[in-house]
Amino acid sequence: MSVWDRPEPPTRPVPLDRERIVAAAIALADDGGLDAVSLRKVAARLNAGPMRLYGYISTKQELFDLMVDEVYAEILPQEQPGDWREALRTLAHRTRHAALRHEWLADLLGGRPALGPNALAVGEATLAALDSLTDIDTAMRAVETVGAYFTGAIRREIANLRAERATGLSKHDWQRASGPHLTGMLATGRFPALTKAVYDGTDVDAEASFETGLDWILDAVAAKLTRPQA
Repeated sequence: MSVWDRPEPPTRPVPLDRERIVAAAIALADDGGLDAVSLRKVAARLNAGPMRLYGYISTKQELFDLMVDEVYAEILPQEQPGDWREALRTLAHRTRHAALRHEWLADLLGGRPALGPNALAVGEATLAALDSLTDIDTAMRAVETVGAYFTGAIRREIANLRAERATGLSKHDWQRASGPHLTGMLATGRFPALTKAVYDGTDVDAEASFETGLDWILDAVAAKLTRPQA
């Protein structure tokens, strides 16, 4: 029986339910990442005995599943997007914004599909926007392709943010610190394409990079959706 189907035990002596448990776990993860989350630490935050939590959640993985589904409530669009492109763009941007609020989400994106009610509602809204345009297999590949893009882009952005905190160096500080080594390597003439990128390429921020890549992916999906049937 899944954690969503299993009934909750009585709340006495300390008022407790999965909603409070998940909120406490998310607060811990927002402050210290997933490593800061354990049933013992969640119980302490709620002033409850650790064993009481096992009546609501059997494993840490179940807790992570519940945490992810709670964040999917933030990703779920307020209203049904007008067309497939808006639906996929909305999914990408709302997922990115949720991950910037809850950086630990980047560590749990991808892999097996999330099966909580909010995640299923997000999936339903997204696929529904493609329903009348193509067959279900093509629609699913379109969603998977866009998802693979924004998952990778989000993980890269979060990794850079974590590197900034760990080193104390901003992106530009790191570039300046690495400049002498990189300049020396490029001067060897062994890396002409990289040299052109470094000296002639345009430096863009994470949001602009995300938006450009998303546009390219959506254009590729559009070509598949509009291709004449043989």
